[in-house]
Amino acid sequence: MTRYHLAFAGNPNAGKTTLFNTITGSRQHVGNYPGITVERKVGSIQVDQKPVDIVDLPGCYSLTAYTQEELVTRQVLVEERPDLVVNVVDATKLERHLYLTVQFLELGVPVMLALNMMDDVRSKGMHIDLERLGEKIGCPAVGTVARTGEGKQTLLEQALKTADARRDQPWQPLRLGYGPDVDPVLDELEALIAQHQLLTDAYSARWTALKYIEGDESILELGRNKNTSLSSELEQKVDALREHCLKTLNTFPEAIIADYRYGFIHALLKDNIITYPQQRSRFDVTDRMDVVLTHKFAGPLIMFGLLYAMFQVTFTLGDYPLQVMEWLFGRIADLATDLLPSGYLQSLVVSGIIDGVGGVLSFVPLIVIMFMLIAFLEDSGYMARVAYMLDKVFRTFGLHGSSVMPFIISGGIAGGCAVPGVMAARTLRSPREKLATILTAPFMPCGAKIPVFLLLIGAFFSQHQPLIMFIITLTAWCMALLVARILRSTLIRGESTPFVMELPPYRWPTLQGLLIHTWERTWDYIKKAGTVILAISVLLWAAMTFPGLDTEQEARFSQQQQQLELQREQAQDDEKTAIEEQLQTLHRQRSMTALRQSAAGRLGTQLEPLTQYAGFNWRTNIALLGGVAAKEVIVSTLGTAYSLGEIDAEEAGTLISRIKQDPDWNPAAAASAMIFVLLYAPCFVTLVVMSRESNWKWAAFALVFNSAVAFAAASLVYQIGRYLI
Repeated sequence: MTRYHLAFAGNPNAGKTTLFNTITGSRQHVGNYPGITVERKVGSIQVDQKPVDIVDLPGCYSLTAYTQEELVTRQVLVEERPDLVVNVVDATKLERHLYLTVQFLELGVPVMLALNMMDDVRSKGMHIDLERLGEKIGCPAVGTVARTGEGKQTLLEQALKTADARRDQPWQPLRLGYGPDVDPVLDELEALIAQHQLLTDAYSARWTALKYIEGDESILELGRNKNTSLSSELEQKVDALREHCLKTLNTFPEAIIADYRYGFIHALLKDNIITYPQQRSRFDVTDRMDVVLTHKFAGPLIMFGLLYAMFQVTFTLGDYPLQVMEWLFGRIADLATDLLPSGYLQSLVVSGIIDGVGGVLSFVPLIVIMFMLIAFLEDSGYMARVAYMLDKVFRTFGLHGSSVMPFIISGGIAGGCAVPGVMAARTLRSPREKLATILTAPFMPCGAKIPVFLLLIGAFFSQHQPLIMFIITLTAWCMALLVARILRSTLIRGESTPFVMELPPYRWPTLQGLLIHTWERTWDYIKKAGTVILAISVLLWAAMTFPGLDTEQEARFSQQQQQLELQREQAQDDEKTAIEEQLQTLHRQRSMTALRQSAAGRLGTQLEPLTQYAGFNWRTNIALLGGVAAKEVIVSTLGTAYSLGEIDAEEAGTLISRIKQDPDWNPAAAASAMIFVLLYAPCFVTLVVMSRESNWKWAAFALVFNSAVAFAAASLVYQIGRYLI
């Protein structure tokens, strides 16, 4: 049976991924493109009993490889040769979104148009003649509403019909004219490329010639590697064309090409392809909402209000589920203690695995609620407004407006991840702004740091949970901007580049979309707990268990225990209680001494003379060192440390209560620890990605520099806090 391969492509905010999720639902899996750290989503469905694989390509504005997303989209089309590209466009912004469509047609790939957001078209009183549009552009056009599923069945049926019609046919590139200045050179380049068969196994000769004129670095590099002398000749002709255009027209060849493409689109949409109501409203709903939500003064206040409300809802709804999860893991630990004999196996299972991983998984209810609220803000279109409002602020600190999205993805509204945040900096064309963004994005409160904050807030600031999380988030933004300003004024000097961003219309998110986005992020968090965190927890348990007590210490504790047990047997009933308390105290002393004598305990103790200025004890030092591998490990390591060296076996049921009872901890130390965790070294995976996006020297710089900034800030907070308290 024939298996169909479709690719969904389009501009960001056109509803492409929403349509993909609506069609594929849960029948999708996520991975990375081979050798490229860009997310790849693939879904498999049945249409009239025909198997169909759909790949959701990264959103892009062009096929000229300015960004990693544009390069990936082009590579998938050329190397995987899908049966059909479903180009999802915003029907309310048709002229602008068809620019990418024209480039698909110039490449020659089989294309079908999915005009999304047709409900907005109708609400504005507009009408689009889909049949005539398809005839004029040379590919079928279908109307859809991605968030409700309207038109998806028609879309799929037409897609398979079009794929069948184009199957086994060569690609048919669209040939446009680009004016008397560009066309002669374009024809000359095309002839040379065809004659020498330069890259013609993948691209048409004309399309390769266009990329040379547009200065596509990826194609230029491929051409140089394939035929150095020919590529040099082609580049010389393009340089001559560029100089001619600057002298005669005061513009660049790529700008002329863009103008002619838009001219083609404008001519295409004439003759009532789109009809408007006789009395067109000056403002639609999105415009009216933006008057308030992006207002110079009201906009930021609303943004801060929404952020605070998000934390308030998270802690209010998540309190009881959190208690249930803590109770559940407590019971599991008790059961394991009863079933397993005393010794290393019991310690590994209870202290290393259950108390370690369970400490992280206990916060899943809060994480789910927070991810759900973040997904709502993203899918509604509000997050793009946040980027728009913060552009001027970012430019003041030497960053670009597009730096906002890497910050938000990294956890700028709490709950993201620095890895995709760092990769999102690829959209920045200025190397200096990209580097400054990469170095400061890890300051954001990512989803891995949130359990640490929740733990310490629950222990010392339970009456002000939303407020403290709000303050932590603001602190992250302020520190990131301040450090960015310092870096851009010293190590990474250079001019800022202008900011251009398309704001999507506001729309009510679908329940399916929210659930899919929330589940993807939560599942990533759970997978980390079950794999990476589990492995690191076991390694840290071993480091906190061995070598343990020496022979002399073991003999001394055993002798004292035997003496107390003998006294208990001979004592009267009213004396046994006091002896039991002495036995428990001896047990705690033994556990504490063994933990201090372990490899991790010795390292943590050696660091105490320095870290005491920030209020960190040796247990905290162990957890923070483990956090360099993965921030989620901090909570699991504390759980293991306080389980192996219990401070009160009777009352310390949960990690929160254990920390509250430790005399080394207080509100000042908790605030210091939260600041340090917020700012210190990125996790190992983030460092690897940072080295790929820049180089290993900058990744090493981030490891040392961020930790130094974090320790200085934490020490300042602790010293001031201790004085005030």
